[in-house]
Amino acid sequence: MAGVPRSRRTGRAAVNCLRALLERHDHIVQEVDGQNDFGEDLYVTFTDGGQTTGDVVKVQVKGGKSWRRSYGYGVPVAQHSETWANGNVPVICVVYDPDDEELYWANATVQLLQARRERVALKTIRVPSEALLNDASLPDFVSRVRHYVGRYRGNRALLTELGEMAGVEFGTADLVLHFINVHGEDLIFWQRRGEDFATLLHSDLDWDPQRITPDMLRFSGGLTARYELDELPEWMRAFANVPTVGDVILDDDEATWLAACFSASRWARDPDYN
Repeated sequence: MAGVPRSRRTGRAAVNCLRALLERHDHIVQEVDGQNDFGEDLYVTFTDGGQTTGDVVKVQVKGGKSWRRSYGYGVPVAQHSETWANGNVPVICVVYDPDDEELYWANATVQLLQARRERVALKTIRVPSEALLNDASLPDFVSRVRHYVGRYRGNRALLTELGEMAGVEFGTADLVLHFINVHGEDLIFWQRRGEDFATLLHSDLDWDPQRITPDMLRFSGGLTARYELDELPEWMRAFANVPTVGDVILDDDEATWLAACFSASRWARDPDYN
């Protein structure tokens, strides 16, 4: 007769515990058949006031003592890195500890995208011991996850993609403009309403935020303005007619785009308007 591994009992206890918690609060849980499990055990559709919402997440559930780590728990990424980070539906990791019969959670998609920005190959999703998931904490969990899911809806989807690329989060009222230069590098112009400056995010500068203002944009002579022409160091003479914004060297197309961005966002810097 075929034996039943003890790990199956713990795994089922983990799934059942999470399912029971979510269903007690009227959320809809669809379990993925074991033969079709490629890194996600459940699909969860959140409800609000007894009505279904369009907010759906995938959940990877782990159960057992083997997932314990010094910081809490760890879920191996294994071969799921691309699908958990790039899928249309965010992935949440949940760990069930059989000793205290508690659930703990982490947003795997957030951690993987953060690691990608830092150019790190993440091997494990860190699930902190403070991230308890129970009846008391479930409303906060649902609110946070639904907020994250909502970032991928409608017009917010593009801003979310740009923000994840640059490692920032744009506000709903922010003016965000995107440009790809001839070298395939990404530039993002970011203007918050009421601020007298904008922020330039440039992939070639490792997304280091550059605070910029319209008067800093020069179509020529920006780097050499402090020198008389005959005093220019030899190495700087090639930059005499190069566009700049602050200390950032631009090409003509980038400078023209930035000028248009400053013009289009003038109202957002106007204190009388805001």
